[in-house]
Amino acid sequence: MTGSTSPLERTLARDTAALHLERSTAILRRIFAGYGPPDFAVRLWDGSCPIQPADGRARFTLVLKHPAALRRMFLPPSELNLGEAFIFDDFDIEGDIIAATSLMDYFQSLHLSAGTALWLIGQLLALPRDIVAETTRPGLKPVGKLHSRRRDRQSVQFHYDVSNEFYALYLDEMMVYSCAYFKTGEEDIHTAQRQKLEHICRKLQLKPGERLLDIGCGWGGLAIYAAQHYGVDVTGITLSEKQAAWAQERIAQAGLTERCRVLLQDYREVPADQPFDKLVSVGMFEHVGAAKLPLYFAQAWKLLKPGGLFLNHGIASMTSHNPKTKPLGRWLYKRNSFMDRYVFPDGELVDINQTLQAAEGAGFEVRDVESLREHYALTLRHWVRRLEEHHQEALQYVDEPTYRVWRIYMAGSSHGFSRSRLNVYQALLSKNAEGGVSGQPWTRSYQYEEGG
Repeated sequence: MTGSTSPLERTLARDTAALHLERSTAILRRIFAGYGPPDFAVRLWDGSCPIQPADGRARFTLVLKHPAALRRMFLPPSELNLGEAFIFDDFDIEGDIIAATSLMDYFQSLHLSAGTALWLIGQLLALPRDIVAETTRPGLKPVGKLHSRRRDRQSVQFHYDVSNEFYALYLDEMMVYSCAYFKTGEEDIHTAQRQKLEHICRKLQLKPGERLLDIGCGWGGLAIYAAQHYGVDVTGITLSEKQAAWAQERIAQAGLTERCRVLLQDYREVPADQPFDKLVSVGMFEHVGAAKLPLYFAQAWKLLKPGGLFLNHGIASMTSHNPKTKPLGRWLYKRNSFMDRYVFPDGELVDINQTLQAAEGAGFEVRDVESLREHYALTLRHWVRRLEEHHQEALQYVDEPTYRVWRIYMAGSSHGFSRSRLNVYQALLSKNAEGGVSGQPWTRSYQYEEGG
């Protein structure tokens, strides 16, 4: 009968399947030979578990979906291939995905002899080559000059215009897409984000009637909070059309249209003829680019009145000043990396010392610098958990590969912050008035008083 297989063909198929299982098991055991007692499990497509903890308590389980999985993951060895193998479902992670991202530390530190490396390559090449699943969200390769206005708009919209409803599934009720501020570590994400907005407003010492510019305002959470609670007039700017539309709707619902607005505008396009009393930038700085730092701070200087304050909140790499720290920020954001292709195209992380030097070069005085590294690790853990809880609902707005991109990038970032390989800083900068007068308080107590 047409389409039937002979006994010999069925026997060969069984033998081939058994060989793939045997080869994959051997590869895994060789790769993890130096790991020590495993605290995780690996489950193959037939249900067998060649690696598992002796006590059976696995922090997470790597699930290989088919015989080609290891080839997809490790040939050639790169974080881009490993990330693509995850988002295209060659393998999955059950359990604590943030704990699972710690395996990247192990892979990066893995030193193989030439003989072992050649053996592994041969074994991986002997595994089948399957067709990679297609995705409706291919990686972006932006066109144009790096960090030109046109190219930056492409990159920003690629990330932030995915779906407002998708972001709403895991962000807080105010849609704040940046590091929260925890006072005890026990707060829910909604409380912690409100605390962060309050912390920023206190640092800026906002007063009723002042004009505030929010550079990279996202969905308008900080702009609305500052207008409601501090009586300031706020202009927010973003390059994301969907963010701007969402923010304007929320501003209207709050009855704040007379003193709060969001514009679709590049920071380089804001006119300087009517400078602001205060400036703030939260979570936008990573898109500026190292080469554009002098321009960024020079523009901020033009947009700020003498005696004004600028709070710049951004992620920093932890590379040049700490030789013992593995350069997570550098490989995460390098050109053609997983993050560059699928998450934040053209994103760049710089060291805090480079940032502060650029700010001082533009004329600012550095008044206060605060690290919120542990806060961001915890924020991301909240986001990952909330996203996983809404997995099926998320698929109403994005496809499975996109969901997986966000799940793995946020998990890896949480691990990077917790291990001091990434950091996030709030730098409070002053544009001093004539004669060097800053007008700033003698102590920082104003940031924490009144129950703070």
